[in-house]
Amino acid sequence: MPRLTVNEQPLEFDMNPDTPLLWALRDAANLTGTKYGCGNGDCGACMVIVDGEALRSCLITLAEAEGRYITTIEGLARDRSHPVQQAMVAEQAIQCGFCTPGIVMAGAALIAKNSNPSEDEIRAAIPNLCRCGVYPRLVRAIQRAGRVERRRETISAAPAPGISADDAAREVPALRLPQTDSESQE
Repeated sequence: MPRLTVNEQPLEFDMNPDTPLLWALRDAANLTGTKYGCGNGDCGACMVIVDGEALRSCLITLAEAEGRYITTIEGLARDRSHPVQQAMVAEQAIQCGFCTPGIVMAGAALIAKNSNPSEDEIRAAIPNLCRCGVYPRLVRAIQRAGRVERRRETISAAPAPGISADDAAREVPALRLPQTDSESQE
């Protein structure tokens, strides 16, 4: 059974190792912020951060994710306080919201590496498709998030979510907490 760390929680998935990470996150871990868009890596709606890199979770199997650290939109900042989340709201770079989690994850990975990216670097790091066309506002939002990250600017907090992730979580048979060696010998 594949073991990985998701949002700082070690997990063991009782699923086929060839299952795309996207489906393990959505169906087994109940982390539905990671969206299914195209299933072939073109749209970026399923973007998550894997060991610090923004990757499309529809293209990674559980076997390939084994032993790695995964951050989903739910684990980025439960109170929506991450600079990219704040800047996306402040710059009105959210329309329908379907692509937003993937864009935020790509932006967060970029800002973690480079808090002062150029417009070209932003466009290269965030290849996500957005049918609503937020691209000019998206660039401004990532630049603003960088200023926040560098402590050159502050943004008023976006509203807190209406329900906590813990309250929304449900027990799912395909997801288990890993057993320690002493527990597995019993």
